[in-house]
Amino acid sequence: MARQKNAQRKHFVAPFAPETPNTVPGDDAFLPLAKYIETIDDDTDEETDDTGYYDGDGTPEETVTSVSGAYSVSGLYDAEDKAQALIASKRYEIGDGRRVWHRVVESNGKKSFTQIANISGIKAGSGDATAYEEFECTLKWIKKPIEKAITE
Repeated sequence: MARQKNAQRKHFVAPFAPETPNTVPGDDAFLPLAKYIETIDDDTDEETDDTGYYDGDGTPEETVTSVSGAYSVSGLYDAEDKAQALIASKRYEIGDGRRVWHRVVESNGKKSFTQIANISGIKAGSGDATAYEEFECTLKWIKKPIEKAITE
C-alpha cells in the first residue's frame, strides 16, 4: 500500500440548520477547509472501562465505551476564505449556533465520513504583531460519523 500525504485527506464544512438536523446538505454546500491551513490533528477522545471477570484470570479487560471523533485545525486566518469565514462567524455563538456539518475524505479518496460537529476554541485573528493572523478551531462530531464509500 502506498503512503499518503496528510494534504491528500480533505476536510469540508457546511452550514448546519437546527430545523432540519437529520438532513445532510448537498455536496455543493460543503466548503473546503484547506486554504492556509497548516495542521489538522486527529484529537479523537476515547473513554474506556477496565473490568476483570471470573471466567478469566482476574486481569482487567479494557473495553472502549465511547468515541468522540474530533479534529484540531490550525493555520493562518483568511477572512475571505468561505470555510474559515463560516467558522469565524460562530465565534460568539453557543449551543446549536456552534454547529456545522464536517466531512472528512480519506487520503486515498475511497471513503468519506460526515456528521454534525461542534466547533470550539475558535481563534480567527490572533498572534504576534509581526506575524500573520492565526486561525484555530476544534471540530468535534456529536455522533458517530456517516461512513460512505466514494465510487467515481
